[in-house]
Amino acid sequence: MNWQLPYPSGRQPVLGRNIVSTSQPLAAQAGAAVFARGGNAIDAAIAAAITLTVVEPTMNGIGGDGFSLIWDGSKLHGLNASGRAPAAWSPERFKGKTAMDDRGWETVTVPGAVSQWVALSKKFGNLPFADLFTDAIRHAREGFPVSPVVARQWAAAAKELKDYPGFSAFMPKGHAPVAGEIWKFADQADTLEDIARTNGESFYRGRLAKMIAAFAAEHGAALTEADLAAHQADWVEPISTDFRGYTIHEIPPNGQGLTALLALNIIDQLPYNETKPGSPERMHLEIEAMRVAFADLYEHVSDPEHMKVSVSAMLSPAYAKERAKLIDLKKAGQYDPGQPPSGGTVYLCATDAEGRMISFIQSNFKGFGSGVVVPKSGIALQNRGSGFVLKPGHPNLVGGGKRPMHTIIPAFMTRNGKAEMAFGVMGGNMQAQGHMQMVLRRVVEQHNPQACSDAPRWRINDIGELMLENAVNKEIVNGLIAMGHTPTVTPPDSLDFGSAQLIARLDAQETTTAPYAYVAGSDHRRDGQAVAR
Repeated sequence: MNWQLPYPSGRQPVLGRNIVSTSQPLAAQAGAAVFARGGNAIDAAIAAAITLTVVEPTMNGIGGDGFSLIWDGSKLHGLNASGRAPAAWSPERFKGKTAMDDRGWETVTVPGAVSQWVALSKKFGNLPFADLFTDAIRHAREGFPVSPVVARQWAAAAKELKDYPGFSAFMPKGHAPVAGEIWKFADQADTLEDIARTNGESFYRGRLAKMIAAFAAEHGAALTEADLAAHQADWVEPISTDFRGYTIHEIPPNGQGLTALLALNIIDQLPYNETKPGSPERMHLEIEAMRVAFADLYEHVSDPEHMKVSVSAMLSPAYAKERAKLIDLKKAGQYDPGQPPSGGTVYLCATDAEGRMISFIQSNFKGFGSGVVVPKSGIALQNRGSGFVLKPGHPNLVGGGKRPMHTIIPAFMTRNGKAEMAFGVMGGNMQAQGHMQMVLRRVVEQHNPQACSDAPRWRINDIGELMLENAVNKEIVNGLIAMGHTPTVTPPDSLDFGSAQLIARLDAQETTTAPYAYVAGSDHRRDGQAVAR
């Protein structure tokens, strides 16, 4: 591992035996406090995630979704806790529209975040479930100073969402809190206490479920108590691809993780090694591989029960080889989807000395999600329904009980059957392309986790435009333009490139017994930190 820090960020790698890395310091510290009480990495991740719903409500909440990849010391497990569409949804309900709404009740699917906390604690936790809520409830009831990046995101969201049902709860003074202002939310503290006391039952089959369903009925929305009661988180088999001696793992569809794996497979079919790190030629190949992979994502990925092609077909070397042939090594292109054979987010990771590692993500999607907040609860409901499409015959066509195609994805890396790194990059469609960039920095360039995060990023946005961070070298920008790209270089304070958290095991190939040690990186683009204990 290269311990140099070639990119400016002001942060050093964090080393320790028990580590939690998140996008907000109070949440990371909540996870570390769990270690002190005898908790393991999974307990720490859950506590940090619960706390994030309080201290970073702009990017996640109690009414969001989640996914996890968990290394139990010898095996990797996957958890899909994303929710399904209300049973009453059908294409006919949205007749006359060309696309799903972005906000409001007609984007609200069943929230799965709470079920993720419960499922993880039940299967892997060491501490009682209720003990994981201590810091989150304290911050909600007693208050905490709002951090700068969160304040900035909150102000932007308030301008758009201020008139949505119940959103005024997040701006009681008529505006979003400013950086340093003390934020208290007693209703959210009460809700978290209810979830803790009932092991999540209140949210899906009790008092909180009744509150959510009643508010939906008041506004003519489709979500019912029966929809909430029918929800369950599902244990799934992770998908993976081998890349230069490492195995990269992702959550299977309905998540977009397959896109990162396909892009890496395409990279392996290109003369990537013949390009230099930090060159426009190398970045060009990365961008084009991702454009090809995105074309397949939007055409083929959906709730797995409705996909018309198989994951194995999309990840086959033969398919990657065919897709790679489309790429001009010296010219930007646009790509149609291929045809394989038929068949607002927070990310965190945690590790412990006994060898457990978890890659964890939860989200309300775009900022506060739908903009709908259930009165007297602090529950901001997600807008994942906007991930469906209205094209007849499409596998991701909206439908009752279906899971929409999801952007949020955790990632994991192993080598020779041993855990190597838990990592993720939050931020809409940035996630799959961020995963690919983290893998290339770590595997090909051998950067340490902090340097992987610090490296300047590129992003293909939701409408296909190429965006470059301000820190990208001007020679690279000019080189890309010469190849036909039309990049937009963003301002230095742009938040468009996501937030990475990474924890890698030290000497992963040589160390075979506990206690293990790790090195972590936390993105300088956010308020967060990695905390070791």
